[in-house]
Amino acid sequence: MKITRVEAWPVTMRLTEPYTAAYDVLESTTNVFLRIVTDRRVVGCGCAAPDQQATGETAEGVLNTLRTMVETVVKGVDPLRSALLRERLEPLLRDEPSAMAAVDMALYDIVGKRCELPLWKLLGGYRESIRTSVTIGIEPVDETVERARYFVDQGFQALKIKGGLDVEADVARVREVREAVGSEIALRFDANQGYTAEQALRFLDQVRDAGLETLEQPTIQAHPDLLGRVASRGSVPIMADESVTTLRGAFRLARDNLVDMLNVKLMKVGGIAEALKICAVARAARLDVMIGSMDESALGIAAGLHVALADPSVAYADLDGHLGLEGDPGDGAVRLHAGTLFPNDQPGLGFELRG
Repeated sequence: MKITRVEAWPVTMRLTEPYTAAYDVLESTTNVFLRIVTDRRVVGCGCAAPDQQATGETAEGVLNTLRTMVETVVKGVDPLRSALLRERLEPLLRDEPSAMAAVDMALYDIVGKRCELPLWKLLGGYRESIRTSVTIGIEPVDETVERARYFVDQGFQALKIKGGLDVEADVARVREVREAVGSEIALRFDANQGYTAEQALRFLDQVRDAGLETLEQPTIQAHPDLLGRVASRGSVPIMADESVTTLRGAFRLARDNLVDMLNVKLMKVGGIAEALKICAVARAARLDVMIGSMDESALGIAAGLHVALADPSVAYADLDGHLGLEGDPGDGAVRLHAGTLFPNDQPGLGFELRG
């Protein structure tokens, strides 16, 4: 089997409901979709969700990379020699993790299709489905509570509340949501680097009885020691997100005992293969893993889901980045029922992109 060509194209998708995080207001996203075509009529599908702040990429840059550099490297090579291809591509795409993720995803898709197995089974098949949280952006207290009630009515059992701009307002939102949804719903909070260590500890003190499941990336990425200060003195498990961009970075967080959990996003770490390595580090350090997502197509969500289903070190999923995207070419790549995600039980990622 040989790779004959690479097809890549961008799609801009609007969010039906824009939301606010600590660093931005998100109204739309542009993903770059990828098809790796072989001479055996097996086609691998992938996508990239570049983000200037989160991954350091633009859609235009990723598109150019896939159409030129990637095609030059992979054309004529057996796609089942994926380790060889990754070794050749990783030095070239070190600063373009979502581009690497798209290629990696498509290579895994080819392997699954060639073996006639869904990827989650090929990678280990630990579980058949997983509950996902759903995100509520930064909104006034009343609107936050209204959104929380709406999602619970839709069957979601885990809510992630965004914050990081105002500690007191964040405390009020968490406490009011807990009162509104009751004690059985899991609450997670994501500060997106918005707090100082002192603010994070004050926040935790004031929501102590709200039963938060996790506090995600309260302090800035550039100073991982601040995460350690919060984790050592706080009352809630601290999760690194923006700080998890490389295998080496994840190893340092684990080695120095700076966090309790790692949020692994395929688009930020460079794909499935790298995510599995980080999961292995987490398992060795007895850290829980959450597989997270960007604002990305359901095809990207499918790749994250297959990792979450395959690996026993994954305890949580935050795979809601596809919800509310208009005109998603990957629509249907995963199935969502009452807050739980299921894969399409077809070979590979279980979905075919039409180029």
